[in-house]
Amino acid sequence: MSSNLTRLFAREALLPDGWASDVLLSWDAQGRLTEVLPDAKPTPEVEQAVGPVVPGMPNLHSHAFQRGFAGLTEVRGVSDGDDPAGGDSFWSWRTLMYRFALRLSPDTLEAIATQLYVEMLRAGYTSVCEFHYVHHEPDGKPYADGAEMSLRLLRAAQRVGIGMTLLPVLYQTAGFGGKPAQQDQRRFLHRTDAMLSLLQRLAPACAAHGARLGLAPHSLRAVPPESLHDAVAGLHAMDRDAPVHIHIAEQQREVDDCLAWTGTRPVAWLLDHAEVDARWCLVHATHMDWDERRRLAQSGAVAGICPTTEANLGDGVFEAAPYFAQHGAWGIGSDSHASVSVAEELRTFEYGQRLGLQRRNVLASDAQPHVADRLWLDATQGGARAARRAVAGLAVGQQADFIVLDGASVALAGLDGAQALAVHVFASHGHETLAEVRTAGVCRVRYGEHPLQAEAGQLFTTARARLLTD
Repeated sequence: MSSNLTRLFAREALLPDGWASDVLLSWDAQGRLTEVLPDAKPTPEVEQAVGPVVPGMPNLHSHAFQRGFAGLTEVRGVSDGDDPAGGDSFWSWRTLMYRFALRLSPDTLEAIATQLYVEMLRAGYTSVCEFHYVHHEPDGKPYADGAEMSLRLLRAAQRVGIGMTLLPVLYQTAGFGGKPAQQDQRRFLHRTDAMLSLLQRLAPACAAHGARLGLAPHSLRAVPPESLHDAVAGLHAMDRDAPVHIHIAEQQREVDDCLAWTGTRPVAWLLDHAEVDARWCLVHATHMDWDERRRLAQSGAVAGICPTTEANLGDGVFEAAPYFAQHGAWGIGSDSHASVSVAEELRTFEYGQRLGLQRRNVLASDAQPHVADRLWLDATQGGARAARRAVAGLAVGQQADFIVLDGASVALAGLDGAQALAVHVFASHGHETLAEVRTAGVCRVRYGEHPLQAEAGQLFTTARARLLTD
């Protein structure tokens, strides 16, 4: 479905400062935008978009393999002895996730990732930050090539055509204070020097695949302070601008354990002990107090919000209004992939705020009174910062990652750009209102169809069946 066209004319396009009319988009052979010209005149030789054009959405947090068991943990009765509250919780879900992770092979991981990345493109995600922690053989021993599982993810992304930021996960302990890792965490574990060696091994592979490479210290409970410092320093000695992502303050229990260990809340501890800046993405950051929100916003780091996963796991609701008031950066991720839908992720984010505050249109602003416009633009900018890739929207120098809304669809017919995007986000499933999804100017999805869709689906169903019966 590739096209040699390097120009597109849009009657309406959502630019970084809002909607513009009669926009000519031009990009070079590398897929970088060379011209974004409003008030242009259409010409016969330039293709015209069938509806409003909006930036492609970066997905800033993904655990690809978890798509393989999405929806299969929604049954009461699983308890976790490590959870003092007992019953069903994030921690009991984690026990099931560990069991699934222990069954993965390189082939099944690649099959799941390929299907997932097709689904992401069909939903309007054009790049993904892969927070990857299943590194080793099921018995915990390294593969002959320690990068085996990472390379499978890179290959899946390249085949499908989605941009990638690969974030190998450093995982060492089972709890604050250096609690020894559990037996079912054995596939995740690395010494700090081994992780830095893995990054050196992966750097040329990422460059060859057009991917960005970073590091994901899993969490404060899984990476002791000295390891956190040494790993981040080692990463930035290789690449000063490389991204660092970390899970933090997702669950109240994590906050309580951190307070017991240090006397400080997790986000505050991290801001006190690491050089947190725009290279960092703090995934979830659900449970922050007022001062943590202020400090995080001022740091320039991105809050990685994953609304459908946070709802599915019972994490809690990110208090967005005070964070937005501090001009904090944020983006969205599909995380455990309970849902793979840009529209649903943004909708759930706004609706969570409405339920908590008993108000409507909470996340609109004076500058962007349309909620969908504000959410889409902010999430695009924040996702690009977290990915450390030039995917921040429709502007010269950015990659030509964009989606075309289907202006001829029943849902969007007769609407202007802002109205069409609002319907896409708040009154659709997300697929039926997309006409095209492009990355680097290349059409990857047209009217919901991806060239690898049938093949990827078959490989996925075979892989899942094998994993559920082994």
